Amino acid sequence: MSAPGSDLEAGGFLRHGGRLAAARGAFPDAPAPWLDLSTGVNPRPYPARRADRAALGRLPDPGEVAALEAAAAAAFGVSPDRVAATPGTEAALRALPRVLGARSAAIVSPTYGGHAEAWRLAGAKVSAVSWDEARASAAEAVVLVNPNNPDGARVQDPDAGDHWLIVDEAFVETAPDLSVAPRLFSSPVRTGEGGGNRSGRTIVLRSFGKFYGLPGVRLGFVIAEPGLAARIGAQFGDWPVGAEAIAAGLAAYPDHAWRERARLRLARDAARLDDLLRANGFEILGGTSLFRLAAAPDAPRRFTALARRGVLTRPFSDQSTWLRFGLPKPKDWPRLKAALEGSRR
Repeated sequence: MSAPGSDLEAGGFLRHGGRLAAARGAFPDAPAPWLDLSTGVNPRPYPARRADRAALGRLPDPGEVAALEAAAAAAFGVSPDRVAATPGTEAALRALPRVLGARSAAIVSPTYGGHAEAWRLAGAKVSAVSWDEARASAAEAVVLVNPNNPDGARVQDPDAGDHWLIVDEAFVETAPDLSVAPRLFSSPVRTGEGGGNRSGRTIVLRSFGKFYGLPGVRLGFVIAEPGLAARIGAQFGDWPVGAEAIAAGLAAYPDHAWRERARLRLARDAARLDDLLRANGFEILGGTSLFRLAAAPDAPRRFTALARRGVLTRPFSDQSTWLRFGLPKPKDWPRLKAALEGSRR
């Protein structure tokens, strides 16, 4: 039997969640299907319509992309001229160092590792800091995930002064009042008018797949002053997203009733998960209603014990006592309960 630490490293599980193929290889005797709780994705996805055959048989029309951006803008509470669609938040955040040309970035940490990786790949100097340290730093850009992944930490109305401020709001649908976007970008820019210093140097990233439970459609958005939003959007060419993303976004974003029901349901399920984790020896450290961060002294062993029962969670390289749990589907609560109870032994 391999040691828990080697399981984590060999499978690449310390890098990010969603590594089901690696899990199957590392734990070939685990029962199938796997219960993947390693990502913070809504387990009850939006019932989006699929793209029709005609849409799949041609390139997306610019008017369709514009309609998608307008629908998203209305849901975000911002002006459509500030929004550009991208093939997922991940693609957008990796384009930002190139577009901004900044040579240093302060990443409010601990947080999603893709931000630091993107800046390092661009040759920038990267520092992991607290929010207060970021505001006072000499870095050209400040990156804040709000609410944060993995601990759910929040910064109300963030203002980074003269820095470029990148606010990753990938999970903000679970806490919509936290979004900085409506406060900065709700009004269209009139001809000849520039943005104020704060809005002009702020970029907001929004994700579709996490809250709507459809990460496979690869849809995200940048929100910024119109010229900057256009520059970022241009990195993805004339067809930044495909027909399936357009169809899903156009259906989901205007559906206010589903969004409110989903928020209530996720909050209830997150509280239920907290209770279950506490009952099985974990301390709850935080999170959002799409994922919970928990701690246990023997977290690496618990990771392996859960994986041997076909339950994949998210461990962390720099915090050996942490595990992050996503929410199970309704039918999977009994299986998770049994796996957690079994992992204690």
